[in-house]
Amino acid sequence: MTPAPVTAPRSVRRGLAYLAFAAITWGTTGAAVEIIYRSSDFGPMAVSFWRFLTGVALLLAASVVRPARKLSRTPQPRGRRVLLFAGTGVGLAVFQTAYFASVQDTGPAVGTIVTLGAAPVFTAGGGRMFLGERVGHGGLLAICGALTGLAILVLGNQQGVVHPVGVAMALLSAAGYAASNLLGRWTGRHGAGEDPYTLTMGSFAVGAAVMLPLAWGEGLLPHTADLSHVVLLMLYVATVTTALAYPLYFAGAGAVRAATASVVMLIEPVGAAVLAVLFLGERLTAATVIGTALMLAAIAAIAGLAVAESRPNATD
Repeated sequence: MTPAPVTAPRSVRRGLAYLAFAAITWGTTGAAVEIIYRSSDFGPMAVSFWRFLTGVALLLAASVVRPARKLSRTPQPRGRRVLLFAGTGVGLAVFQTAYFASVQDTGPAVGTIVTLGAAPVFTAGGGRMFLGERVGHGGLLAICGALTGLAILVLGNQQGVVHPVGVAMALLSAAGYAASNLLGRWTGRHGAGEDPYTLTMGSFAVGAAVMLPLAWGEGLLPHTADLSHVVLLMLYVATVTTALAYPLYFAGAGAVRAATASVVMLIEPVGAAVLAVLFLGERLTAATVIGTALMLAAIAAIAGLAVAESRPNATD
């Protein structure tokens, strides 16, 4: 689509600000969940379920006082709307739960770095395969650089520093993220675009339904000596990093290119790594630092897209 020349720069700048806020808050999610793991017997399935369910409840409560918006929107095909909500909900469930499992197994720094480093690679590859989006020579170099960084991160460390199962969960999480991203772009192109607030509520409802039986089997309620501590952390995760950050993310992602959004979201793994090292005692080895730097630099190489997109004659 081609944005109007007058409004495009403003909407793109606002979208970038929304994405930056989401990235900053999401950078704290891994640390908060790691503290929950250390304080209770909560598992990734239960954490994911309660995050979805609480997020839905908060968004529903906010919708009561949220001003009604009159949208001149053409009625959308029912099948594509169902596909959008169901696919995004399942994709977010995979993304979130696999990420929490990765944090539990290999720590928030490595889990977040691998997830957010691999997600743009999967998004670029999926965009080329399924949406016909052009990757270009710079994109291919970025993908190669990210894969090289991942190899150094996993193979360059001694046994026990980076856990293969945790890395596998992070890659699965990245695949879920990319699938949700690509599905949103595909449905938007085919006349099934959706209001970010409604999309978030619908996707969270699907995610909660998907995760309920898995969380039930794992254990829905935590056993802990400090229940109030765990509840407050879960409320923070559900309120700030979920009910607030996700609508802003969807709004921002709808205003900029997928590759541009991926660049902005690099704030998240950097913030997660800093928090893990400073406050959780996680150790970053030389191989981890080099691998991380390569992954982030490879994806940041696409940042020129953000500059081009902010110009008045930019097209999406």
